[in-house]
Amino acid sequence: MTDRPNYITPAGFATLRQEYEQLFAHDRPALVETISWAAGNGDRSENGDYIYGRKRLREIDRRLGWLSRRMKAAKVVDPAQQQDRSRVWFGATVTIADEDDNQRVLTLVGDDEAEAGAGRVGWNAPIARALRGAAVGDLRRVMLPAGEREYEIVAIDYPAPQGT
Repeated sequence: MTDRPNYITPAGFATLRQEYEQLFAHDRPALVETISWAAGNGDRSENGDYIYGRKRLREIDRRLGWLSRRMKAAKVVDPAQQQDRSRVWFGATVTIADEDDNQRVLTLVGDDEAEAGAGRVGWNAPIARALRGAAVGDLRRVMLPAGEREYEIVAIDYPAPQGT
């Protein structure tokens, strides 16, 4: 792994845990049962259920190992608890505008929960690194695959703290 912290929101961590529990408690035991049944049917070399089941079991075990390592390394950070709400930090929802005044709304989340199509950008993505620490009105240059772009921070928002 890297020596960078694996920041993740509470919702992102819950999603990882839910996938882990689904694979560990439901999918894997059902697959082991199928493999056991298929193994009892005789010749394993031509038994599709057995061969596919073993392959799928390796995939599940690999995914369980990856999820386990990611959850162990995770540093859960609740964006609602952010003290400095005037700057862009982890969990911020940021409205940015480019040179042509096209606006985009991005939320800086953990790398494991990033989904660009939904506007969730990984904390270590180039645009997220450029936006870190910026305040409303700041200009930031970002090197993207399409070339260098300059963005202005238009708005910064964080989730409301619980109990308010």
